[in-house]
Amino acid sequence: MNLQINKTALVLIDLQNGIIGRNSLPYTPEAIVERSRGLVQTFVTKGGFVVLVRVSTLDGKDMLNPATDMEQNNMAYPEGWDFIVPEIAGIDGTYTMTKRQWGAFHGTDLDLQLRRRGIDTIVLGGVSTGIGVDTTAREAFQLGYNQIFVEDVMGAATKEMHAYTCQTIFPRLGKIRSSAEVISYL
Repeated sequence: MNLQINKTALVLIDLQNGIIGRNSLPYTPEAIVERSRGLVQTFVTKGGFVVLVRVSTLDGKDMLNPATDMEQNNMAYPEGWDFIVPEIAGIDGTYTMTKRQWGAFHGTDLDLQLRRRGIDTIVLGGVSTGIGVDTTAREAFQLGYNQIFVEDVMGAATKEMHAYTCQTIFPRLGKIRSSAEVISYL
């Protein structure tokens, strides 16, 4: 498999201070960040488009708050919780965008940025596998993007959630590969 760098974007979800440590199974946060850094550097070096997606809020009122059976997390957000981890944020040549919900397409300019660049394939990773990455993947599928899921740069709150999403959902939406495989395709 070969990837055309000018038609492929790397999209990493919520690799930020307040989330990575809570959603990193089955891999350690350090392993996810290190592999992600390798992917970002490879894409940037080869002239690819890299999108670092973070979730943030202005005042909490801009976040979704529907009635659900599960109690909503009304946590206080500590200073810097929404900063992309420094190992990745410090790499020049990336585009950082903010979302206010699980998926990276709804209410953002992600689709516009990709289409204006002629991108038809997304290499997707981040946290949490079964929430932010999964929702973004489903949105991308509905929009017609080809997708490659980088399994070893994803993490979830539990190993079971990660495994279920990677084994049951993602094969229906695209291809699952390792970070080393993706780098070899570029």
